[in-house]
Parts: sequence; structure tokens; C-alpha cells
Amino acid sequence: MSLKRIDLLICCGSGCVSAGALKVKERFQQVLHERGLVNEINIIETGCMGPCDYGPVMIVYPEGTFYKHVTVEDVDLIVEEHFIKGRAVKKLLIQDADDKVFSTTKDIPFYQKQVKVALANCGYIDPESIEEYIAIGGYEALGTALTTMTPQQTIDVVKESGLRGRGGGGFPTYMKWQMVHDQKADQKYIICNGDEGDPGAFMDRSLLEGDPHRILEGMMLAAYAIGASKGFFYIRAEYPLAIKRIKLAIEQARAFGLIGNDIFDTKFCFDAEVRTGAGAFVCGEEMALIHSIEGGRGNPTPKPPYPAVKGLWDKPTVVNNVETIGNLITIFLKGAKWFSSMGTSTSKGTKVFALTGDIKNTGLVEVPMGITLREMIFEVGGGITKDKKFKAVQLGGPSGGCLTTEHLDVPVDYETLKEKGAMMGSGGVIVMNDDNCMVNVAKYFLDFSVDESCGKCSPCRIGLKQMYDILEKITAGEGKEGDIEELLRLGETIKQLSLCGLGQTGPNPVLSTIRYFRDEYEAHIRDHTCPTKVCQALMHYQIDKDKCIGCSLCSRKCPVSCIPGSREDKYTITQVDCIKCGNCFDVCPVKAISKVAGMHPDVKSQKNSVSEKPDWGFESDH
Repeated sequence: MSLKRIDLLICCGSGCVSAGALKVKERFQQVLHERGLVNEINIIETGCMGPCDYGPVMIVYPEGTFYKHVTVEDVDLIVEEHFIKGRAVKKLLIQDADDKVFSTTKDIPFYQKQVKVALANCGYIDPESIEEYIAIGGYEALGTALTTMTPQQTIDVVKESGLRGRGGGGFPTYMKWQMVHDQKADQKYIICNGDEGDPGAFMDRSLLEGDPHRILEGMMLAAYAIGASKGFFYIRAEYPLAIKRIKLAIEQARAFGLIGNDIFDTKFCFDAEVRTGAGAFVCGEEMALIHSIEGGRGNPTPKPPYPAVKGLWDKPTVVNNVETIGNLITIFLKGAKWFSSMGTSTSKGTKVFALTGDIKNTGLVEVPMGITLREMIFEVGGGITKDKKFKAVQLGGPSGGCLTTEHLDVPVDYETLKEKGAMMGSGGVIVMNDDNCMVNVAKYFLDFSVDESCGKCSPCRIGLKQMYDILEKITAGEGKEGDIEELLRLGETIKQLSLCGLGQTGPNPVLSTIRYFRDEYEAHIRDHTCPTKVCQALMHYQIDKDKCIGCSLCSRKCPVSCIPGSREDKYTITQVDCIKCGNCFDVCPVKAISKVAGMHPDVKSQKNSVSEKPDWGFESDH
């Protein structure tokens, strides 16, 4: 049997691997061997292709056919129908609500507004093959810079591009480089910050897994510009695949003479190694990260001096985020003007985002700066799941803030987001529908920041905990007048006095939700109700006796036996004993039990009686 050459690209990023991609690959290898097609079909493991919600995903070339939700059971069908008979398997293609079929990535709406710069190779090459990377122009940018440009000219290119740090703060990349370049020192360092810790964020992980040589080459470009001879990849230990592939890339580059002495027959010498982080969120802050590499505790320290002057082992050091470094190669290959032609006047190029939450197309996207939230959520992201209404989007992780429907048409850039109470952050985007309680959302992110605080400075260690305790009381029905004002006062104080970015931005989720959803806070405090029925203390279950058929299923499934009754008298819930587990609501066959917003009067009166006569644990004569 003779077939035209076929390349089968299977996404083997962490997301698809967890969904079973490796088992699918193994089945393909087995079937192709059994049918004598091993030499005609080339199976390639790639990095993340983007639409994680469809995983495992794969692309078949030369047609570029995109398949979603591929299982082991689908392999024989794909081999028979696509590889032998030459026709796509329709049930595995992406289809919209109108049953329109999209065969290739060029057709799929998810990709329409994306522009791949940092992610240019992710999902299209074997990340464990230096030969494939070189075949598509890998290490050409480095070779050109080393042989035709001075370090200062290299910095000037980055300056002209307008590239800003993609790790959260948006500091101009060239400024860091220039400061270290200008320092006189016998040793300088470059660090790639891969300590990605935001809930819902996986941009850096995907880049490290999907295109490790791009990040290594970008690091070497930066090292040449600043005069560094040693680089460190700081990657959290929870990213084993990223660590494995970066280590392999370093070994391969060394074997090809691309790491070591006199690279490209120049005087540039460079070496790199990987250091793993233990999962401390604070180690994303550059000074805490530096202390961790040195073997110390990952605590931030006051600035100045800045790392550019006194960084790793007191030597001038540049710390760049993975995505920042990932942009460099394309900037040097396509030109600074090409890169700066995208985006806004102050935010150039593209940005990688991780879309998660109540959105149809969860996954990894790269879009031009200046795109609106509406375009990103409803066109790239496909809109809200289950046809719910959009309510808010959390941008920037626990350091960011929530924006609402009134912000859907604002451009996504550093200045605009900050002005509206959010931030770009590293690129986490969590979309929420109208079932979400914004007080509870703020509490969730603050709980994360409290847990991850290193404890070194009092404003962060004590202040964030005080804010969290207030939110706990509000969601438990124990909020009081003045709580909102106290949260605002504490938040502003913590922002001004905290030592590092974790504390300085930690109050943002609370401050932004108060700014745009103050009415929900007031409902919790004044009316003892959670409008979305999320906060358990501020809702209750109720049985409609007219609908109840007396089957006793709710009573039998109640773990605290608080639903007395009989077939004749029907059943009722003893509210003061109810733990609001929801079992009764779930098992009722006739939907006679409803979830009601607001604290039940019996519970409210009990709470009031307790607060009126506190039990101090001893008898007093006074």
C-alpha cells in the first residue's frame, strides 16, 4: 500500500496528556504497525495547540485537519477513514451551534483573531527535537546578533519594538537590559522566571513545554545584550514536563556547540542550568526568586538596590518572564517595526492569555494588545457556557481585579486595565457567569494571597488576614455596618505599605468587587442575603407542601436528621439544625424543594439571641 506522506501532530502538553493523549499516541503506533503504515505516517508529539477544552487534540497534515476529543477508541476509525480512504472523520471535527463544520485551524473561530508570536511554534514542532527547531529558523536570530550586532544594538532593537515585561508589571524590557549592560562587573546573570503561580494560569508552562529552544535562544540573546555568561531557568517543581524539556534543550544545544565557549565562532560564552522552585507564590517576585536560587528562604527584600545593580550573589542580574523572552526571537527575525505595528501606542505586540472559567473555549490564546474583552470572551472564547449571562472577568489572577459588562469594549492594555481597577498580570483570565457571588469570589482570591504571603512584612501578613476575616463574617451572615469602609481602608493601607507586589496588589480583588458590585456586599450585610445563593449561611432550603408527595427520600438522605414528617403530614425542614448540604434538594423526585436566597427567620432570630446575650464562659456578679 502506498500513501502520500502524512504528519500526525498530537498535542502532548500537560492538559492533553492528562486527558489521555499519550495513550492515543501509543494506540496509533500499534495500529500503524499492524497495518504496515509506519513508514508513511510520521507521528509527532507537540506542545499545546491552544483549545484545551477539546483535548486530546491532533492535527493531520498536509490537509491540516483538526480533530478534537480523540480517544483510543477513535484511532482505528481515523486510520481507516482518513489515512486510507482520504476523508475526514466528521464526528471529531469542531462544529458550532448551527452544525457548521470547521476542518482546519484556519477555519476554526477560536483561532481567527489570534496572532502567534511567542506561541508561533507551539503545537507545530516536536519540542524535544533541536533539528526541527533549527529547520524552521531556530538559533538564526542568535547567530545574526552575535556576528553582526553589538550588545548595545541588540538592546536598541528591543527598545524600538516596545516590548514590555509580560510577567505582570509591564516594565519596559530594554530598561532592565540597559541598566545591567551599563554596570561594571566581572560576572552578570540572566534569569528566566518560570515560577507561574496564579490560579488558572498556564501560559509560561505551555511555552516551556511546547517550544523550549525558543526560550533558551531568547535567554542567550538577552545574555549577550547585557554581558551575562550564565543563565538560570527558575521553574516550579509542579511543572515536571517543562523542566524535562528545558533540560533536554540545554543538553541538545550543548551537543550542537550552541552553549559553551566561543559560540558561533565569537567571543560570547554562555551556560545555563535549571533550578526548581518549591511552589511558593511569592517566589514569582524577583528578589524572592533570587534568594531561592541562592539557597535561601524565598523572601522579598526592600529596593533599592535593584537586581540590575545587586542581584544574584550580589551581581548585576536581569530577571525576565518566560513569555517576555519568548517574544525576542520573532522580534529579531521579523523586525522591531513589525512587532510594534501591533497593539496600542503604549502596549506593543501580542499577549498570551489563559482563558478559563465559565467560557466555552477554555485554553491558551495569543492576541494583539488592544483587543477588547468582548472580542476575547465572545469571539475567541466562544461566549459563556450553558447560555448563561456574562457577569465579570478576573484579570491578573489574585493580584488583579474584576471587570464587568460595562468594560467589555475597553481595550486590553496595561494602562487601561489598571485605570479600571484590574491589571494585565501574567495573563490569567477567569470568566464568570451570573451564578457567581462576587463577595465569595473576592474571598477566594484573598484566601489564596493570605496562604501564600511569606509573612515578612506586617501589612501583608496581618492586613490581608484581617480583610479575609471580615469577608468570612460577611459571607457567614455576621457582617455589620462599616465593614465595607473598613475593607477599603485596610486595602489602601496594605497597597501602600507592603514590601513586594504580592501585598501591594493582594487587596485588588476586594477593592475592585466593592467598586463594581457594592450592592452585593450591602445585600450580604444589611439584608442577610446572597443574591446568587452561593453563600450557604445566607440561603436556605424550603419544602413546598403542595408539591411534596411524602416519599421521605429527603428525610432519609439528610445527614443530620433535620427533616421530620410523614406521608400524610408531608415533610418540613428544621432550619436551625439544617447544615445546607443540599442532599434533599438533589434527591427530591418532584422538585418540591427550592433554594431560597436569604437567611431563614428562625436562624436569624437564633443568631440575634446569641449576640444579645453572649456566653463568656463564666458567671459574673457585675
